[in-house]
Amino acid sequence: MPAPPPPVRRHCEAFTPVQQTLIIPLVARALGGGLYPGHACGDEQASRLLRTLEIDGQAYLADRPTVLNVLWRTRLIRECAQAFFVEHPKAWGINLGCGLTDYFQWLNNGQNTWLDADLAEVMALRKTLLPAQMPRLRAGTADLQQPGWWQRLRLPKRATAQPVFLLIEGVLLYFQPDEVRTVLQEFAEAAPAGSVLVLDTMARCAVGQAQWHASVGRTQAQFRWGIGQMQELTACHPRLQLRQSHSVAPSHGWMGVAMEAMWNPWGHSAPLYGLAELVLE
Repeated sequence: MPAPPPPVRRHCEAFTPVQQTLIIPLVARALGGGLYPGHACGDEQASRLLRTLEIDGQAYLADRPTVLNVLWRTRLIRECAQAFFVEHPKAWGINLGCGLTDYFQWLNNGQNTWLDADLAEVMALRKTLLPAQMPRLRAGTADLQQPGWWQRLRLPKRATAQPVFLLIEGVLLYFQPDEVRTVLQEFAEAAPAGSVLVLDTMARCAVGQAQWHASVGRTQAQFRWGIGQMQELTACHPRLQLRQSHSVAPSHGWMGVAMEAMWNPWGHSAPLYGLAELVLE
């Protein structure tokens, strides 16, 4: 009779389909550097967690485009956050829907503070696997589908006395469009001026197509939000400004560029998959 899976892996298997997608970036960051050495992110925590969870990452590695997407966005998010903390060295960074990601291993500058937040079930597993042992590293719970999430973060006054860096990665793609608008509006109404929000986006044509995605399809989660124009991100509130948008297409070489050109021949639409940097006036 085979031995039962370890408790932490059983915990993962009990997650909702969307929660189970946290394994995808974990595998990509832990093992993807072997496929794409030029994009390796050196995520020591992800490698350790993969061993602890006893997850076979080979099935996820077979989805090479997604592995590259994760490595690309990881490096870009790090660059965006590092630039923010150069300008605001004592500011707070918040990773909403953090899963098992550890950005503070790269972003700790000795002065800033970092808050990882997710649903209670995910944070319970995270507490077991990633106890907060670093000074200025915090943990909290947040349900972005429930209005009032900003207040429930209970940020101290010193956090909101200056701009805040906010990251929402691999989360909003699974929300309904009105839920995404509510999240963006709450950020715009609550965060101080100069705050930055980095989020990933996908084209509207991908909505409802997750079953064909080699990695996400394994979880039975579904893509519910996509955009046609980047301006859709800022239309919900006058304080929101698009600082910059990034497309993953060039990282996939000429085939990626050609595919995006077919989708967006005049360059006016949102990328098939990308990152957006929003800033508050």
